Amino acid sequence: MTFEHIISSKRLEGFLRHLAEEGVGGVEPLAKGTTSLVFTGVLGGRKVVIKLQRPDSPRSNFEKEAELTKIASTFGVTPPIIGLGEFEGLPYLIREFAEGEPILFADVEKEHLFRIVEKTALLDRLGIDHGQIQGGKHIIIGEDVYLIDFEKAGFRKPNNLTSAMAMIFIGENAISKRVREKFGLDEKFREEMKDALRHYKRTGSLSRLLSLLSGL
Repeated sequence: MTFEHIISSKRLEGFLRHLAEEGVGGVEPLAKGTTSLVFTGVLGGRKVVIKLQRPDSPRSNFEKEAELTKIASTFGVTPPIIGLGEFEGLPYLIREFAEGEPILFADVEKEHLFRIVEKTALLDRLGIDHGQIQGGKHIIIGEDVYLIDFEKAGFRKPNNLTSAMAMIFIGENAISKRVREKFGLDEKFREEMKDALRHYKRTGSLSRLLSLLSGL
């Protein structure tokens, strides 16, 4: 993947030199977001992700993403932020790489489901709505479970846990089909999950949901 149509090669080379001065090596392009260019690299022996604001993106958008990522990382919802900086007027952030696979492709175990509940409920309590959970690409399953990419997140009425559980158990998609087949779930479980989510939305209590998952 190349970014030449978004950032000039001269500016990109300068950014790579800047990262090298900060101790980040082995930098490779990874993805293009709506507000950022994403790279991987190595810092202090650890794989990291570097997100640089796109030159064609409003500055305020990236700064909000960086702020929300930093808050989420403080509570373990997303991997730790290692640093925030600026290069030629473009802010960037560096965080640890989330090892694992997106839930869209991962083999989901029972322990992962509990971690997803924990992380999404915590994000709900922080008042941050991720905004992209339903796609299945932003929940990473590995030794831990992380939510990544807060480009479209915001301080608004959060819907993280209910979105995640609906995607995994209720909706008709590749993830729910795989999970239902693996755990032998029927329509009765689906209705019980809907009830548990209504209870959570009404009371904020996870008791019914955790009890339901414990029986898997």
